[in-house]
Formats: sequence, structure tokens, C-alpha cells
Amino acid sequence: MSREEILEGIKEILKTVNSIDKDKIDGITESTDFITDLSAPSTELINIIAKAENKFDVEFDDDDIDDMGSTVGETIDLVVKALAAQ
Repeated sequence: MSREEILEGIKEILKTVNSIDKDKIDGITESTDFITDLSAPSTELINIIAKAENKFDVEFDDDDIDDMGSTVGETIDLVVKALAAQ
């Protein structure tokens, strides 16, 4: 699965998150920050991560989640790593 495909999947996930402005979703890139650019509460990141696990049929390592930042690219990195470990 390519990074672009994962990015599109994350956009689909974000469309289901009530706290994120739907008008901002189409312009998301890997450098987009969930908290500063999309105004998502930091607590919402856990929900986004859980939805990503379901969407991409992966399970993230707790340590990797703890070390993750708040950008879309870091989330893509997490998905890529989990897919590679399967």
C-alpha cells in the first residue's frame, strides 16, 4: 500500500471525526498537524489512531503510539511500519 493510498484512507477517517472541519480535509498533506492545522483536540488522536487500525487492518505497538507526533505523516509512518510487520 502506497503512502498516497494511506493518506486517502486517513482523509476518509477524518471525515467521520466530528471535531475536524470537513472543509480542511481535502487539503491535507503529510505535513498537516492534526492539532494545530485541523484544530483536533489532542484526545481525539487516540480515536483517529483506533480508526486507522481498523481501516488498515493493523495493530500498532503501544510504544510506537507513545512516540508518535501529531502530523499526518507520522500517522502514515505508523501504518507503513505496522503493515511491514505483518
